[in-house]
Amino acid sequence: METLFFLGGPPYMAILTLLLIATTAWIIYHFIIAYRADQTDMTTHLRKLGYGKTLGLFTMIVGITGQMNGLYAMFSAIEKGTAKGAAIQPELVFEGIKVTMICTIYGIAIYLLSLLLWFVASILVEKKQAKQVSI
Repeated sequence: METLFFLGGPPYMAILTLLLIATTAWIIYHFIIAYRADQTDMTTHLRKLGYGKTLGLFTMIVGITGQMNGLYAMFSAIEKGTAKGAAIQPELVFEGIKVTMICTIYGIAIYLLSLLLWFVASILVEKKQAKQVSI
């Protein structure tokens, strides 16, 4: 895992990790508040839980941006190499593309986690709200 962190580019991987922590903490914190609330009106709490899902989407976009920057750097290096007359090996290009995908995969995984957490939290809050209304 540590190798992937450094291969994916420490600046982007660090930002993605911080966003993972923030997204998870946001959803868990607002789930606890919503689940403990005695109000029958849970729309505000559900909306705040939804912001966690939006934060996860932002994380995925940051991951895609990391890949685009990596591809740009790779193509710039290829351009400079070919301008100097160097032969570019296809294996190096494929390895570069593989490395640039690390940020994107990490960002997508974080987004999927945020969707899962949001889904479970919102279902539990809605069930609690339905139970309070029926009482």
